[in-house]
Amino acid sequence: MSPGGRRVDLAECLFEVRMMVSVSGSRCARARRVLLSRAMAPLLHRTSGSRAFALAVLAGALLCQCASGPAGQEAALRGGTGWSGEPVVSTRFGAVRGFADADGTWVWKAIPYARPPVGELRWRAPQDPIPWSDIRSERTFSAGCTQYDLLRKESIRGSEDCLYLNVWRPRDGESGLPVYVFIHGGGNEMGHATQLREYRGNRLASRSRMVFVSFNFRLGPFGWFTHPALREGQSDLDASGNYGLLDMIKALEWVRDNIEAFGGDPQRVTLTGHSSGGMDVLALLIAPGARGLFQRAMAQSGVARTSSVAEADLMSRSVVEQLLVADGAAQTRAQADAAVKAMASSELSAYLRNKSDREILRTYASTGMGAIANPDVLNDGAVIPVEGFGAFATGRYPSKVPIILGGNLEELKTILVPSKAIPRQGELYQAVVKYGSARWRAFGVDEIARKLASHPDQPPVYAYRFDWGAPDEEGNGVMPGAWGKRLGAFHGLSIPFFLGHDTIFGVLQLVIFTGANRPGRKALSDAMMEYLASFARTGDPSPPGSTLPAWRPWSNEPGAMKAIVFDARKEALALSISTEELTDAAVLKAANTDLVEPLRGNVLRYLNKMK
Repeated sequence: MSPGGRRVDLAECLFEVRMMVSVSGSRCARARRVLLSRAMAPLLHRTSGSRAFALAVLAGALLCQCASGPAGQEAALRGGTGWSGEPVVSTRFGAVRGFADADGTWVWKAIPYARPPVGELRWRAPQDPIPWSDIRSERTFSAGCTQYDLLRKESIRGSEDCLYLNVWRPRDGESGLPVYVFIHGGGNEMGHATQLREYRGNRLASRSRMVFVSFNFRLGPFGWFTHPALREGQSDLDASGNYGLLDMIKALEWVRDNIEAFGGDPQRVTLTGHSSGGMDVLALLIAPGARGLFQRAMAQSGVARTSSVAEADLMSRSVVEQLLVADGAAQTRAQADAAVKAMASSELSAYLRNKSDREILRTYASTGMGAIANPDVLNDGAVIPVEGFGAFATGRYPSKVPIILGGNLEELKTILVPSKAIPRQGELYQAVVKYGSARWRAFGVDEIARKLASHPDQPPVYAYRFDWGAPDEEGNGVMPGAWGKRLGAFHGLSIPFFLGHDTIFGVLQLVIFTGANRPGRKALSDAMMEYLASFARTGDPSPPGSTLPAWRPWSNEPGAMKAIVFDARKEALALSISTEELTDAAVLKAANTDLVEPLRGNVLRYLNKMK
């Protein structure tokens, strides 16, 4: 009998033990005190309590004590229990509550995956979040990291306290689901995990039977920043300057350690990203710290580009000089430079960490639409090897996983709009889009695919080209009016097709997503999601038994399949296979050959600014 007089069997006793070893920190201490009192009661008061109950509960208390230290706590929680089917989930750091979302999914919002990188933690590798005792029940997403506002050029939004992630999954009991991790775009300078509705994971989680994870990471000078004073006396990671990439690795570690509790399979993680997020996916392929954290990858409209530590040092020197002038400690940049040389490294480091995020970001001029000029993906030799993406040619990169590389036929159409450097009417705009987008594809997809596919130990490489929205040679297309000529298959348009949404850049879908093109558009999205779900499950995008065309791996053989072309007419799917391979040199040669002056010179001037 229990101390209260009711019968307790061995299973219940063991349940008490299991529950107590799953708590941590202050919860563990409180639980241990309660259990000890319950275990001792039948002995102290000589009641008819069950001896088995007393021993089992005492064991639970003692085990809880063993798990209260950092090593024991991690061992107790990392194993954890699997998906229970309920919205309250226990993570390594505390319990979180999910809420019902669209399409029959659960969503958990704003889960901390790292400690806020503020004060002394600014410009350091991310640390584990502080464990919490209550159930976190966040109903809103994190607003994102510090950045310039997209629409108001001089306005700053966000916070340094921004390292949170979100999880979606189907609202049922199935476990062992593949995991889809998405890195948002924005030049590594702007954006956040849920900035756009098409970034949300409810449709993919529901229709493709996956666990979807998105997260924020430090941006701009908070994500990529280095200075000799900040490096002095620091570990390689703390001194790396690649804090945004370290945040991504930290988020992937969180997925590895916690995703089973949400019903995900940590051995079937597909890492994806768009634009700068696609570049970050490529960077994580060559980052030693990301080894083993994902088993498939997809880079959408990314490029393989790094910056040097020397470039980043020049930028940070400018930041320090501007801050000193703004403080009145110097009248000119030259005087500020002299003042810096007179400061000890520890003094300068403290000075930078004591500045507000707003003060630091204002030393960078916004170039419009939230963009700034800041070096990122630094080949620091710790997070990213010194040879950078040269590792793709040598084969010395740690994450050799099946990968999809792809981009859109007319990437530059929306990229050119904010700059206003080229009017959207006339042959110059169309020529720059044609050859500039081809050049983007050459060094962002085809040349990478060729290098990766050349290594015998590299699993299959797949490529795609997204053409939906681009007008044909007669100027006809699926978009109404002149929108195909203005926007076409623009940068970012593939995202809602892969993730199953019917939105793009806010109200823009009201212009380009029409009832007339819905049947073909819906069929294309369904096909892209089917390919993607198969890839996430098996590493092969061609579903067995599917009626879709086989999507075979990239081959370096001339005339062999290179990419699948995603397209649709207004009423029907129009997939095709491409055997074309672009090189940067061939694109520049074609522009020289096909165009005549003065158009040729004007186009080449723009193209030469791209790389």
